[in-house]
Amino acid sequence: QLQVVESGGGLVQPGGSLRLSCAASGFALDYYDIGWFRQAPGKEREGVSCSCVNRGRTFYAESVKGRFFISRHNANNTVTLQMNSLKSEDTAVYHCAARRPYNPWQLCDMRDFGSWGQGTQVTVSS
Repeated sequence: QLQVVESGGGLVQPGGSLRLSCAASGFALDYYDIGWFRQAPGKEREGVSCSCVNRGRTFYAESVKGRFFISRHNANNTVTLQMNSLKSEDTAVYHCAARRPYNPWQLCDMRDFGSWGQGTQVTVSS
C-alpha cells in the first residue's frame, strides 16, 4: 500500500507563495509518478501538476502554468509543489497521489493516479 502525506498548506494573501510537500511512507517516490490535485468546495477534483519518472517529464494544468512548479527531492523522498502568484481561485484542498510510472511513450498527464493522501488546505484570501 502506497501512502503519501501532504503538508505545507495554510492561509496566504493573493500574490503570495506557498510550498506544498508530498512525503512517501514505505516506498521510494523516485520510482513512481507523482501528481498534485485540488478540490474546492462544490467543485470537481482538478489535476494540477504531475512529475513522470520516465524522461523526467512534467505536466501542468493551464490554470497554473508559469506559477506552479513541481520538483522531486529524492534524498528526502519528497515531491514539492511550489506555488507562486497565488490567486483566490487557487483556494482548495490539495492532495498528492502516486501511480506506477507511465511508459516513456505515454503522455505524462493526470490519469490513473491512486494512493491518495488526506490533503492540505490552501486558502488564498486578503
